[in-house]
Amino acid sequence: MKTISGTNLEQAKSHNRRVVIEAIRTNGPMSRAAIARMTALTTQTVSNIVEELARSHLLIAMEAQKIARGQPITPYMINPAGAYSIGLELGRQRAAGVLTDLSGTVCARVECHVDRPGPTEAMPVLAEIVRDLQEAFSFDRDRLLGVGIALPGRYADGGVTSLSPLNLPGWQDFPVASELERLIGLPVLVENDATAAAIGERLYGVARGLGSFVYLFLAGDGGIGAGMFLDGHLYKGSRANAGEIGHIIVEPHGRLCTCGKRGCLDRYVSPSVAYECLGIENAQELDPDDLDALIAANGHGLKAWLEQAVQPLRQTIDFLELAFDPQTIVLGGSAPTSLMTGLAESVEPLHTPVNPTEERSIPRLMIGASGKDTAILGAAALPIFSETNPQFDVLQKPLTHRAVTQP
Repeated sequence: MKTISGTNLEQAKSHNRRVVIEAIRTNGPMSRAAIARMTALTTQTVSNIVEELARSHLLIAMEAQKIARGQPITPYMINPAGAYSIGLELGRQRAAGVLTDLSGTVCARVECHVDRPGPTEAMPVLAEIVRDLQEAFSFDRDRLLGVGIALPGRYADGGVTSLSPLNLPGWQDFPVASELERLIGLPVLVENDATAAAIGERLYGVARGLGSFVYLFLAGDGGIGAGMFLDGHLYKGSRANAGEIGHIIVEPHGRLCTCGKRGCLDRYVSPSVAYECLGIENAQELDPDDLDALIAANGHGLKAWLEQAVQPLRQTIDFLELAFDPQTIVLGGSAPTSLMTGLAESVEPLHTPVNPTEERSIPRLMIGASGKDTAILGAAALPIFSETNPQFDVLQKPLTHRAVTQP
């Protein structure tokens, strides 16, 4: 029998604290009264939370503003220096890290060359990057929330790789989070690159303030995946692997995919296929400007890729809209911007939506962040998202797994 969880009021304060932060983050500076109206919290509750957040340096009181009647109001804004986070990214040829503040601004950056590293080689390199970032920028270390890392592949609970990424062999069942925590002495959160990028887009990008959207992530060194927010919640699925859309079959009996199936979306839309059409080898080893120049110089190859990618992508967008009813689809990722804009322009017109007469204030398809920093900035957003995003599951009582007897 399925167990149903009740309400855990002991966690309400933590949840309300996150709700206040989210309200200010998405709407800009707000007074206590405005926060209370928006969140349906009592004025006294909001006042207590705002005072606590101000003492913790997460909020800053702005200059009092006069209003037509009554006492002046004091708006509060997010303090960029109130918290910091480190984001890490590991690829076939590059290990990189950034230190960001609460607004997502990059305060320091460290990169180094690697060669398809396994865990034994990569963990010390990532730990050294974390130490270098802390030395590269002067800040209060007590305000460092933790470290996020974006890796290609699938993950089980606790940051354990459940399937070795095809471009980084040797990571099967490796406890990334716990091992890195042991080396650096900081909390570590692990996500696949598509989910991390979706979180970054919601905190700082075009999806800021949206409750439901699907982020299509085009990886610069290969495939396509997705990160999803549904009704304000990050949706990860029952096994934390939702969004593996690269292996949706869009062409029955089509091209053979590395997963063993035929006709997967990945074999038509992914950047790796674009590079094949463009005749570009080892794209992940090229400087972004050099890669953009090669793409711009081969209009025929780009057109060939777009012609065979557009219909599978249009079909996938139609499926995602029908299945999840998002406010928008965001196209982004670490692939070159020229590939992203070419796809977005060519895929129009989209299939007729389920309600074609509905007036939309948000486009059905939007271009989000792109370029090599997309996933790493999403990784840096992980600890901030974990600390500040409302999580309704904390209101539920912890479930004790025991046998349920029938009356």
